[in-house]
Amino acid sequence: MATPAAPLKCPPPMKATSNGVFQGDDPLDYALPLAIVQICLVLVLTRVLAYLLRPLRQPRVVAEIIGGILLGPSALGRNEKYLHTIFPPKSLTVLDTLANFGLLFFLFLVGLELDPKSLRRTGKKALCIAVAGISLPFVLGIGTSFALRATISKGVNQGPFLVFMGVALSITAFPVLARILAELKLLTTDVGRMAMSAAAVNDVAAWILLALAIALSGTTSSPLISLWVLLCGAGFVILCIFIGPPIFKWMARRCSDGEHVDEIYVCATLAAVLAAGFVTDTIGIHALFGAFVLGVLVPKEGPFAGALVEKVEDLVSGLFLPLYFVSSGLKTNVATIQGAQSWGLLVLVIFTSCFGKIVGTIVVSLLCKMPMQEALTLGFLMNTKGLVELIVLNIGKDRGVLNDQTFAIMVLMALFTTFITTPIVISIYKPAKLAVTEYKHRTIERKDTSKQVRMLTCFYSTRNIPTLINLIEVSRGTEKREGLRVYAMHLMELSERSSAILMVHKVKRNGLPFWNKGEVTDSNQVVVAFETFEHLSKVSIRPTTAISPMNSMHEDIITSAERKRVAMIILPFHKHQRLDGHFETTRTDLRHVNRRVLQHAPCSVGILVDRGLGGASHVSASNVDFTITILFFGGHDDREALAYGVRMAEHPGVTLIVVRFVVDPEVAGGSVKIDMNQNSSLEAQPDEVLLSGLKQRISKDGSIKYEERTIKDAAETFEAIKTYNRCNLFLVGRMPEGQVVAALNKKSECPELGPIGNLLISSEFSTTASVLVVQQYRSQLSQDSLSSLEEGESSEGNESN
Repeated sequence: MATPAAPLKCPPPMKATSNGVFQGDDPLDYALPLAIVQICLVLVLTRVLAYLLRPLRQPRVVAEIIGGILLGPSALGRNEKYLHTIFPPKSLTVLDTLANFGLLFFLFLVGLELDPKSLRRTGKKALCIAVAGISLPFVLGIGTSFALRATISKGVNQGPFLVFMGVALSITAFPVLARILAELKLLTTDVGRMAMSAAAVNDVAAWILLALAIALSGTTSSPLISLWVLLCGAGFVILCIFIGPPIFKWMARRCSDGEHVDEIYVCATLAAVLAAGFVTDTIGIHALFGAFVLGVLVPKEGPFAGALVEKVEDLVSGLFLPLYFVSSGLKTNVATIQGAQSWGLLVLVIFTSCFGKIVGTIVVSLLCKMPMQEALTLGFLMNTKGLVELIVLNIGKDRGVLNDQTFAIMVLMALFTTFITTPIVISIYKPAKLAVTEYKHRTIERKDTSKQVRMLTCFYSTRNIPTLINLIEVSRGTEKREGLRVYAMHLMELSERSSAILMVHKVKRNGLPFWNKGEVTDSNQVVVAFETFEHLSKVSIRPTTAISPMNSMHEDIITSAERKRVAMIILPFHKHQRLDGHFETTRTDLRHVNRRVLQHAPCSVGILVDRGLGGASHVSASNVDFTITILFFGGHDDREALAYGVRMAEHPGVTLIVVRFVVDPEVAGGSVKIDMNQNSSLEAQPDEVLLSGLKQRISKDGSIKYEERTIKDAAETFEAIKTYNRCNLFLVGRMPEGQVVAALNKKSECPELGPIGNLLISSEFSTTASVLVVQQYRSQLSQDSLSSLEEGESSEGNESN
């Protein structure tokens, strides 16, 4: 056995690239092709695991830790041939270098997520909880270290081991916690805000303690050297604090909103991150510290931080970071945990870690007069471990402070504590839904038209903003009314990207959704656009951002509409118009959001098909010259569209054309007459009342025109509608009623738009007018309306299959 061991001790250096299999080379004997195979294997395994764990609502870090362990000697690595082929010892230097390179930039992103200003504003309550969440586990960690040193960690240096164990047990993973809170929609709750504030303080304290642990764990036993390392580290941080912010602020000032961030600034910052990593590594702490410190110092407002994230994140967190988990997994051998003693120590470590974090947090929370349920939830949230925990353990392993068995125990502890967080929080904390006050005005159509109208307008990208602002402009009514209040909600997907929480900084709070209160100083161009419009018009606009996964985004829209007591939700259509006039799907999941809102909305809903109402910019009140056409067939939805159109007609720059379609009496057969008689008491009367009121108004208001078109069949209806294509906006009901529509109502591609809406966006219909398809609120939607949406869902599912 001595002969094969020799090359392992001193493996020959690997060449970068091979000459190819035809030249007789094995690509897996060369650094680059082997690294490619390793990366691909890691990515496939971790993504599959993340998909499998999604129903359990687990953060991706759990899948990546498990993936790393499975690829290592604990599972697949038990096969020696696999281990020496895919992860031979000579390739580990390259793998570790790539992993640490990715980690360096990831820690820079973690620093970007931490806002020093919010740390300074941390309340006494959050500070006390953070201190308790660090001190008790730290003390218990030191206690546990004595038990470990007496059994499986004999002979290790006592000082560094005590500190490493204390730090490992007292950490709360800020980035992982932020993602869990966002996915559970707890970011805006009191518990969520408290957890984020306490975790941010905890994170900074953990890094300081880790710096201390690393300084103590140097190869030399001289305490003077450790002190020198600490002093140099402190000097580096102070130097960065004085030099970094002025330079970064100067760069940020030169990057204006809406413009491309100059590449030279991004390159300079990334080079500075590498340089800072080199300096801290030279000092003897770790290259990660330099990157983290620079990340904290970069200003969070403006497009500069966003540009850095965009350039760095996908490559780092998607490609390089999973390698770090594999690097950890290759060092983790669960098989080393053998016998009752080892498993007993694992239970002891898990117990002390959970007990210290959870009990310490609960006790202080209760002393701060928090309810028991919230205190318990906060305890489990603060117990979240993750990547930072692995970094501590890996540094301890590399420095020889943690042996194989201790390392494996600590990795399993980190995995267990993170895994249990989401299921336990879901089971114990069900925040009481805010009591939704019953409100009268759930529709635009109402008896008292002088009351204020509230609307919730939603958009996904800045592309929709000019049309939305122009729509709000013509919806504001007259000065005699109480006016219009608009809640403009920017819908942002909570993606798999690790620093999706950076989006939260844009709305000043970690939250979903957060309503900006008072004056907003954010330079976000969306907020600026709406604020500018608010100053120019007499409309009250409250911009907000909702951050959630696509599959639950409709819940946020519906909840916000209820809480703000709005009369109508305006949603963007899931397709956008190309230059050739045809529509193409932006994203399929947007259509699911629209359909679910239509099914469950607490008020009326409008779907806006944007063809550029008023062009690509805001049209000032004095320059508005719009023609709005209402195609009226009858029924609830058409009446809502008409009520909204009449409100728009109050704007001095709007001409409203109401076209009522009537069936030719010669065509109306006996069966149709019976149908009409059945519905007459329900539908015909309200339609006639609304139209008679409109006719009285026309005599006083010259901006409204009313026409009646008698038609015989669907073809004639289509031809009649074509004659009105020269307008700026069509207002139509989603499910109009009557014989004419029954003839039109064939299976359509987009049932959420209804038969007339589909007609207006079809390639056969030539127009540049935007379309607003309106559904009126009813406590129970009609069977036709619901079945059309459900059929649309099922047909789309079949197509995708």
